[in-house]
Formats: sequence, C-alpha cells, structure tokens
Amino acid sequence: MFNKLRENIACILERDPAARSKLEVITCYPGFHAMVVHSVAHRLWVARWFWLGRFISHLGRIVTGIEIHPGATIGRRVFIDHGFGVVIGETAEIGDDCTIYQGVTLGGTRLYKGAKRHPTLGKGVVVGAGAQVLGGFTVGDGARIGSNAVVVKPVPAGATAVGNPARLIEATPQAADATAAHVQEQTAKTNNAHFAHATNILQTTLSAQATHATEATNTIQSTSTQLSPCDAGWDAAPLKALLDRGAPSSSTTAAGDSANDAAGFTAYAVDPGAGDPLVKVLHELINHAAAQDARIAQLCQTIEAMGSHVSGQTAPLDAQRLNKLVDE
Repeated sequence: MFNKLRENIACILERDPAARSKLEVITCYPGFHAMVVHSVAHRLWVARWFWLGRFISHLGRIVTGIEIHPGATIGRRVFIDHGFGVVIGETAEIGDDCTIYQGVTLGGTRLYKGAKRHPTLGKGVVVGAGAQVLGGFTVGDGARIGSNAVVVKPVPAGATAVGNPARLIEATPQAADATAAHVQEQTAKTNNAHFAHATNILQTTLSAQATHATEATNTIQSTSTQLSPCDAGWDAAPLKALLDRGAPSSSTTAAGDSANDAAGFTAYAVDPGAGDPLVKVLHELINHAAAQDARIAQLCQTIEAMGSHVSGQTAPLDAQRLNKLVDE
C-alpha cells in the first residue's frame, strides 16, 4: 500500500507542473486524497463490507468532491487532477498511468444489476475536463478523450476522441490484440460513414464538372490539334493519404515536443497541433473543384476563340469562401 502511495505522489509531481513538493501533494491535492480513501473503501468492498465501504467512500466525496464507487477497480499511478465533480461508477475499470481531469463522468447507460455498466480505460488514457464516457465498453491503451466530449462507443488504442457525440481525429498505429482489433474495426465503419456523408455533395459536384470537361475536351480534339488544359491531370495522392488518415488502422499522431508528449501525456487530452482529417479532406476537395472550374473556363474560352458559342456558363467557384466556412 505504501509503495502505491509513493507511486501516486511521484506521478503527480511528474505530470503537474504546479506541484512543488511531496508535502504539497500530500496536503493539498484532492485527487491524491480521493485515491487514498478509495484504496480503503475498495478493500472493504472486496471483503463484502458493503455498507462500510460505501460510507467511507461517501466521506471521501464530502471532503474531496470526487465520487468513486468502492466497487470501481483503479490501477497504479492514476492521477485525478483538480478532481471536483469527477464521478466513477461501480463497474468502471481504470488502467495504470491514466490521467483524469475535473468534471469527468465514467458512467453507465443501463440499469441492470450485476451487468458491466461502466467503461474500462486502458493504460495511459487521458480524459479531458468535463468529458462523459458512458457505457460498458473499452477505451484502448494510450487513447485521449477531449474536454467535454461525450463518448458512447469504443475508442481504439492510441486514438483521440472529441465532440458530442465523440468522433476520432487521430490514432497511432499500434500492434493490438484480438479485442483491440475488433474495436478498431467497429470504429472504422462509423468513421467511413461520416466521411462518405460529409464529402457526398462535393464529390457530386466534381463528377458533374469532370463530365463537362470531358465533353469540352472532345470538342476541341475533333476540331484542332491543340493540347487540352486538362491533359495536365491531377495528383490524387494527397487526397488519398488524407482519406487513409481517417481510418484508425492507418492514422498517425502528431509528434510532441516535450517529455510529457514522449510519455503519451497531453494536458486536457487534446494535442493543439493535431489536425482534423475531415477538414483537410474538404479543403482538398474544394481546391480540386476550383482547379477543375478554372480548367473548364479555359476550355470554354478556347472553344469561343474557335468561333463556337458556349451557353449555360455559371459563376466561378469561390474556393476562398468555402474554405473559410469549413474552418469555421
């Protein structure tokens, strides 16, 4: 028990730059106090002293503002920073080296007694302030839950989930076991559906523009030996790379520039330098649509210079305005 206390003190000094001494941690950190109380309450709960375990847990809640059910299983070196408003349910499991910020709920969505109602956090998970992780699923090792995210589905190892409902913005390639592979497969299906829905309108526009460009090019080739501006082609590799980045199995993580980043820890769970693959894909599609629009305009000018009339021309695509809307 004392070894575990020493580990908890050391992990707080390592992860919180505001911690200046062991004495400060022992006397002034409610997260540390909550872990001490829970270790006692959990021992009583396992020994089937249910009422006494709940009562000690309740006293800890009054003192620290952190509610941890004595039935919850918590690993070593778990740091609850600030901690006020944290709620951890009875069947929750928290792995080693996790970090949890204030206002986090590890809750359930079912009311069945004896069932696994609360989430399981793998090793090294970071849960940002105000996040709600609801359900009896698994959050993989090294995953990060952004502040105020509402997570109701499994999160693969190494991924970052943000938003309400939560969606993945990045994941690191890791060797996963069979369970992790199953979770990644389910998450990949959800992400693919989101990408398909978000890009459907732009892809339809691109398809129509490509058809017009082909017709105009055929007209020129039948009347002149002049090369078409569309012969230059478009390199789809950057867009394909971005689309591949959206899948958990092939995503990459932005490298950190500090010792904490190297250890897989980021304050409040989200790396500010991490880009959103969906936004990048939309930018790529918009820029490609603008390039196609410019080529079609050049084809129309060439056709008119040859003496033909082109009707039904529309205003050029305002790529700058569309990119700004995506960023907002």
